This record gives sequence, structure tokens and C-alpha cells, in this order.
Amino acid sequence: MKTTLKLEEVLQFGFGVYLFSLLPFAWWWFPALILLPDIGMLGYLMGNRVGAFFYNLFHHKGLALAIYLLGVYLALPLWQLVGVILFSHAAMDRIVGYGLKYEKGFKFTHLGEIGK
Repeated sequence: MKTTLKLEEVLQFGFGVYLFSLLPFAWWWFPALILLPDIGMLGYLMGNRVGAFFYNLFHHKGLALAIYLLGVYLALPLWQLVGVILFSHAAMDRIVGYGLKYEKGFKFTHLGEIGK
């Protein structure tokens, strides 16, 4: 099952790259921005509860898709870019085992404990 889940995330990451290719931005923007959603980890400076909230906010695929679709609806390429980056980053994190966080601590995710 673990392989199937990783394959699903790889395909979602590829879909994010495809959606990015439809946008009017130079290709270098994608690698330049792909790690930006990790800014949500700064919430951990205020404790596990706040950290988990902000990390999950920046790594929630549903929110990413909503931002992207709102950008499509309003014809705002920048919003589409934000949605694509958030979505692609979340898929990339899940490929390597970083899932949404529990309030217990950074290493406790919906995919299991990190480093175990």
C-alpha cells in the first residue's frame, strides 16, 4: 500500500508540473518557489499546536486546489501559481513521508511517525 500511495503522490506532483506549464511564468519560478510553503513550519516557534495548524494550512491540498480554481475563475494567474505551488509541494512532501501534522509534535503525521 505504501508504494501505491507514493505513486499517487508522484502522479499528483506531475499534474502540478503540468498545471504550472499552462501558466505564463518562466520555468525557473517552479523550482524557486517549490519549498516556499515550508514557511508554515515557523509556527512551531510558538509551540506544537500552532505549528501543526500553520504547517497543515500550507500543506492542505484542498486549500491549494481552492486557491487554484479561484484563480482560474477570476483569471488571476498569480493565484493559480500559488495554488499549483501549494499543491505540488504537498505532493512532494508526501512522496518522502511528510504528512499533515498532529499537535503532538512535528514528527507525528497522518502517514506515520517521521524517522521511524
